[in-house]
Amino acid sequence: MNRRDAHGSGTRPEGDEELVLSPSETLAHNSAMRISGAARPGTQQHRTQRALASIVLGFELFVVVLMGLTLFGLGTLEPRELGLYVGGGLAVAILLGLALMRVGRVGIVIGWAVHALMLAVAIILPMALIVGLLFTALWVYCMVKGARIDRDRAAWIAAAEGSPESRI
Repeated sequence: MNRRDAHGSGTRPEGDEELVLSPSETLAHNSAMRISGAARPGTQQHRTQRALASIVLGFELFVVVLMGLTLFGLGTLEPRELGLYVGGGLAVAILLGLALMRVGRVGIVIGWAVHALMLAVAIILPMALIVGLLFTALWVYCMVKGARIDRDRAAWIAAAEGSPESRI
């Protein structure tokens, strides 16, 4: 019976040894996997959902900063600098959500709060309602689809681990 070699390209006889990495090679491999966003087995169940959430929040960061500048420029709040504080506060909340995205569900919860606050800014700046609704709709879509993809992936992995072909 043949198995794939370490590179996954050819086959090797079953009696051959497994590839053993030196400690420095193991460290380099693990670092590369961590930097690339690869999950350790069994640690991240909602990888796709978190990745999509990070993308939405990243784009939303630019919009929130521009909203703060618009509030400042139009002078809709008194004092004018309050617009910068509103935009800056939302930007800091988004950055906090992005930073905590890998820690449990904290980043997702902060993302929901940011969207609620962004919709609340529409009280001060009515045109922000359009942008807030668009980003909230995108957020909801990414949360639903990301969760579905993660569930399907988990089911596929569970089925592959239980199949006889995966033990070759």
